[in-house]
Amino acid sequence: MTAPPATRRTCQHMTLINTDDQHDPNKILPIDYDWAREYYVAGVNNNWVPEEIPMQDDVSQWNDDTLSDAERQLVEWNLGFFSTAESLTANNIVLALYEYVTAPECRQYLLRQAYEEAIHTDTFIYCCDSLGFDPEYLYGMYDRVPSIAEKDAFVVDLTQSIDDADFTIETADDVRAFLRDLIGFYVIMEGIFFYAGFAMMLGLKRRNRMVGIGQQFEYILRDESLHVGFGVDLIDQIRVENPDVWTAEFEAEVADLIAEAVDLEQIYATEACPGDVLGMSATQFAEYVEYVADRRLTQLDMDTQYGTENPFPWLSEQVDLNKEKNFFETQVTEYRSGASLDW
Repeated sequence: MTAPPATRRTCQHMTLINTDDQHDPNKILPIDYDWAREYYVAGVNNNWVPEEIPMQDDVSQWNDDTLSDAERQLVEWNLGFFSTAESLTANNIVLALYEYVTAPECRQYLLRQAYEEAIHTDTFIYCCDSLGFDPEYLYGMYDRVPSIAEKDAFVVDLTQSIDDADFTIETADDVRAFLRDLIGFYVIMEGIFFYAGFAMMLGLKRRNRMVGIGQQFEYILRDESLHVGFGVDLIDQIRVENPDVWTAEFEAEVADLIAEAVDLEQIYATEACPGDVLGMSATQFAEYVEYVADRRLTQLDMDTQYGTENPFPWLSEQVDLNKEKNFFETQVTEYRSGASLDW
């Protein structure tokens, strides 16, 4: 999915540090990258906090016999994965990525994204407290569940360059390393690894299971659509400004990384959803991962690899994000930037 900006590739200045033509990060005007500013404005328009969403019905369903064992595992695994994944995402922005992007309008959006990651982290605190989870149980799943641990390890390995205190961007190989990390962070972590979980939780909500958590996942998905779009546009801008960096060999490497990510996410989806859950099967979630991966490849101007149809047509209504729910009036209303978010 892509996000609001209608204009891309608008400027030929570098966004990265350690270059002769880097930006002055203290001078946001005049704005060179209008698309980055538009992401920031869209993020502000999408503002929300988890405490606005009531959880009483979720607590009742969790404590009675409404949910099957498979549904309970699905909820637990997704809360466990996202609770630590959001912190990993925030750490990448604040401790690594921010240092290497000097365009101030891009930095402004990164700060907005970091705030949204804090909101997402708070969401899982809210869910944990509401449902009465033992924090060690919920937040320790990335150690106990192999398919969650493997996804986290894969992303951490992909983002080693910008986590290296000695890393600088001076050569074409350095730019490729930075692009590889951006792809690992935005395209794979936020753009693929999150989406089977989104489908699972929104599928439960669609059948009136854990509706409060489902609403929170809707809002997280809305934020993530902007994050992925910004990341892809940032990657695209770097490619434009460094046309010799994106070689055929590098594109093949990216395709292999995405294929490996799909395999890992399909393993997770199969184990998190053991059997049919209200008409949704592990096979369908695996197909959905392939569908999403093809969308990501298209965003990167690469050939698709799977050709898989969306097994959840209803989910396109959620992903298109044309509506939001007014928490206090319980009615569906348009939100300001909704028309600009689409696949």
